[in-house]
Amino acid sequence: MSSLNRIAGRLAFLALLKDEGITHLFGNPGTTELPIMHALTDHPDLKFVLALQESLVVAMADGYSRASGELVACNVHVAPGLGNALGSLFNAKFTGTPMILTAGQQEQGHGLTEPLLYDSLVPMAAPLVKWAVEVNRLEDLPRIIRRAAKVATTAPTGPVFISLPGDILNEEAGIELGHATRVDTAMRPTDAGVDALTGRLLEAQNPAIVAGPEIVTSDAFREIAEFADALGAPAYQQTIPYGAHFPSEHRAFMGALGRDQKRVRATLEIYDLLVFVGADVLRMSVWDPADAMPQDMPIVQIGLNDWEMGKNYPTELAVRGDVKETLRALIPVMRKKGGATHEKTAEARLSAVSDTNWNAKNAALREKTAALADTVPIAGDWLMMQIVDSLPDNAMVVNEGLTTANSLLSLLPYRDRYSYHGLASGGIGWAIAASVGISLAQPERPVVSVIGDGSAMYSVQALWTAAHLKLPITYVICNNKGYRIIKQRLLSFHGNDNFIGMDFEDPEIDFSGLARSLGMTAERIEDPAAVRPALDKAIASGGPVLLDVAVERSVG
Repeated sequence: MSSLNRIAGRLAFLALLKDEGITHLFGNPGTTELPIMHALTDHPDLKFVLALQESLVVAMADGYSRASGELVACNVHVAPGLGNALGSLFNAKFTGTPMILTAGQQEQGHGLTEPLLYDSLVPMAAPLVKWAVEVNRLEDLPRIIRRAAKVATTAPTGPVFISLPGDILNEEAGIELGHATRVDTAMRPTDAGVDALTGRLLEAQNPAIVAGPEIVTSDAFREIAEFADALGAPAYQQTIPYGAHFPSEHRAFMGALGRDQKRVRATLEIYDLLVFVGADVLRMSVWDPADAMPQDMPIVQIGLNDWEMGKNYPTELAVRGDVKETLRALIPVMRKKGGATHEKTAEARLSAVSDTNWNAKNAALREKTAALADTVPIAGDWLMMQIVDSLPDNAMVVNEGLTTANSLLSLLPYRDRYSYHGLASGGIGWAIAASVGISLAQPERPVVSVIGDGSAMYSVQALWTAAHLKLPITYVICNNKGYRIIKQRLLSFHGNDNFIGMDFEDPEIDFSGLARSLGMTAERIEDPAAVRPALDKAIASGGPVLLDVAVERSVG
């Protein structure tokens, strides 16, 4: 794609995005973005997705990328708008989302006078992105967009930021638009590296696997299961389980590790080798004097995020390679070198966990949870089981339910790499907006989004976009009238049950009324018997619905 004909910066900007594979532009326009809005008239095939606040813009784009694996683009409005977006940008940094975030900027020279809404944008964005830059010449715009797309999509992937001064967007020049560059990072280790890795894995008497997000990004959902079979190792999901990182119903899967240091240490200390595959190495939340990693535990790491390798714990073997390609190379070598003897050992090791794996724990939890059917307020575990049982085979689940959804992943089976999307960074207010992007990325799949009432109020206006686009999203608001997780921690950490600033009861928040005011069908549910019929009806409607569910509020 190239042209030396004169072209306005605004038109070149959109043409460049489209040539980089962008199909949706998520945004919230202001005056400095009017050149872009003007240019969209000439690019009707580029879908503009309007969000009603800038943090929602970025969260929607983030969700789209997480459910598609594609590069995304979003645009916000000058310094205050970029400031609004930074929390969502933090989430995108955490998950390594390949994203081009742009913001309109005051015309060059005019900014020197410090007009209304002006500040330097690049320093604001820089800590949260792989690269941040302002365009100072129209002739540089193609180079900057091309570089930004390349940087964002090269593993380890992540967001980039571009400041777009108004004069650049309105100027015309004869410029070469160039073409896209993609760095192929689907690489595998050398034969010697595969041999060394095979030898170390076969030497272990009781290894365990910890799987993480690179299973999703490298499309290795099938390969990670084959690896567990070949090695004969139980497999855990990393401590922050924000994606479908391992087939839940596979006999090797043990579930997520969680973030209780003592419990994680007790779980892992029985093993003699931990194999982290595209995963964080025991990232925790709150401090604890206990270290989650058993002392002197041998570690092997496989993946493309070299920053994570040996970051907090010494790694015996750190193999930088695409997870899918590495496992494809590794598995046949392991099977050949291990032979019948190792095959028998692997089978015995996996048979030994049949009573404690995810399937066994799921069955036990279901039996226990069935007894909660008549509990009022509605029990969180029972609500989660009703949600899981109502899901069509092709449904996707989004989760920011925090305490009420604590049991969700013990009940919900991962069956494909895009079937589950959870809050990753801990920065709440992600899920309502992210669900919009996730639905747009997979339009044939219904979405059920489980969200706490506290989280929902960070981004409730995103319901308007879901309603406007008539997306097949069922939002389940777990309404316990407060910040239950903060109450639990205040009581646990400090023995204090005087919950100041943690309730919203006076007045109560009418989520059903809010949703209806934003164009959605909505229903308040207090009777446990009404939950499943409401879920079935909402999902079958094929449109946006909100269910405001009154759930348990217990803290102790």
